[in-house]
Amino acid sequence: MFAKAFRVKSNTAIKGSDRRKLRADVTTAFPTLGTDQVSELVPGKEELNIVKLYAYKGDAVTVYVSGGNPILFELEKNLYPTVYTLWSYPDLLPTFTTWPLVLEKLVGGADLMLPGLVMPPAGLPQVQKGDLCAISLVGNRAPVAIGVAAMSTAEMLTSGLKGRGFSVLHTYQDHLWRSGNKSSPPSIAPLALDSADLSEEKGSVQVDSTLQGDMRHMILEGEEENGEAHQACEEKSLSEAPEDTSTGGLNQDSTDSKTLQEQMDELLQQCFLHALKCRVKKADLPLLTSTFLGCHMFSCCPEGRQLDIKKSSYKKLSKFLQQMQQEQIIQVKELSKGVESIVAVDWKHPRITSFVIPEPSPTSQTIQEGSREQPYHPPDIKPLYCVPASMTLLFQESGHKKGSFLEGSEVRMIIINYAKKNDLVDADNKNLVKLDPILCDCILEKNEQHTVMKLPWDSLLTRCLEKLQPAYQVTFPGQEPIVKKGKICPIDITLAQRASNKKVTVVRNLEAYGLDPYSVAAILQQRCQASTTVTSAPGAKDSLQVQIQGNQVHHLGWLLLATMGWHLLLKGPACHAHDDH
Repeated sequence: MFAKAFRVKSNTAIKGSDRRKLRADVTTAFPTLGTDQVSELVPGKEELNIVKLYAYKGDAVTVYVSGGNPILFELEKNLYPTVYTLWSYPDLLPTFTTWPLVLEKLVGGADLMLPGLVMPPAGLPQVQKGDLCAISLVGNRAPVAIGVAAMSTAEMLTSGLKGRGFSVLHTYQDHLWRSGNKSSPPSIAPLALDSADLSEEKGSVQVDSTLQGDMRHMILEGEEENGEAHQACEEKSLSEAPEDTSTGGLNQDSTDSKTLQEQMDELLQQCFLHALKCRVKKADLPLLTSTFLGCHMFSCCPEGRQLDIKKSSYKKLSKFLQQMQQEQIIQVKELSKGVESIVAVDWKHPRITSFVIPEPSPTSQTIQEGSREQPYHPPDIKPLYCVPASMTLLFQESGHKKGSFLEGSEVRMIIINYAKKNDLVDADNKNLVKLDPILCDCILEKNEQHTVMKLPWDSLLTRCLEKLQPAYQVTFPGQEPIVKKGKICPIDITLAQRASNKKVTVVRNLEAYGLDPYSVAAILQQRCQASTTVTSAPGAKDSLQVQIQGNQVHHLGWLLLATMGWHLLLKGPACHAHDDH
């Protein structure tokens, strides 16, 4: 359903009555969740947004977003959890297991066929046709997809594990997942069975292996537009699959046995101590706590990991810093109303002096090296000129026609060659060009037709460029150039003031430079610790805008200039900012 990009219709903050209704719906849809878990999933006071969108096939979907991540989506009055939610509650749905190589096909829009299932020692979960199920990979219980069972467990076994097993609705790495913080699945160890259970189940595993002994391919049926099925062929049969399932999980770090909250607490303290030991100097004090977080702690976060205070036990930066103050590492004061600053640091504190700066290690990363997204590289933007109908006579001698795109240097050479070829360079003054009828018609105004006979070279070239239509070429690394007419719109940063007297920062035109608005929103939410929303840009077709609470122009400057390499683009359209009060 989300294998291709969707279109956002609206994005609004949830009302109190809708929040209560959502809690009731979650309790009904997922009765295994306790009251505390429902309250944790649908928080009472934290920001929660309702995003209405249209999937690429036209389905109207309502998505509930909390903390920047989609947590639930509703389709035809049915409520479904996202993978982000399932990673926190892995036992919410009955879970079936498949091989890691199948994931790529599921992300591409394929359904899961029964030959692709892995038979666990305890047997398949008991489900009925139409039941909502989770799909995980060998070696990791963290779900990577959700789908609806196409038949009951009994029917699956009766069929010899042949045919369509599950209609897949949503997967890790699809566009719904991309609208969140794009974190990778945690590593959750498979449920262990004792030796007696294993010996009792060994016979059933052998029967299933016989059933599937001749199978050489895992067949999946995709959701391609022509409706035809396609197959994902695997080199080895299931009977040849390696017994060591450690390669099947997305993350196999032994430290992942800790809860996500415990991991985030450790990461928070690591970044805190790292920042104090290496980044903050005495001359920096007093230091705004927001600046300390955004400019120092985030830069100390290990590559491949993401610092998110809301996922820690502290929930808020102020509570964490209060704890650090109680340990007498720092001193925090409110120097102005509602604004806290770090005013003192005890650099001789044992926790700072004993802190060892971690070295980058692939085993400490939370995402696989192969699945890590490539760093952003800004596009090469080149201004061009398009030949209009009124200028075709001037350019046709050089082989160009109406609609041809030219660089400025090419226009210059064409004009110079035209003047020389037609003996238009003034014999007495080489800096002047005589105007023939074609040049007169192309570059002179009507009231100049009988008064202007000659022009200097620079004036002639300037007038010619002004008469041509503006265009531009954008080339992203590794892609074919994209040529468009008109002027490329600069990134627009607007600081607006709402009726509630609160300021918001709005960013538009990110897509023109290959920037995903959802990714920018997620980064800003983390760095600014402020709520962000992505909505349709008013007056612009198929364009999105990012809105961040508060004045975040400084953080945007950091993001665009430092992190994403926008200093390389300043020769082209510059980042544009203005106040709109």
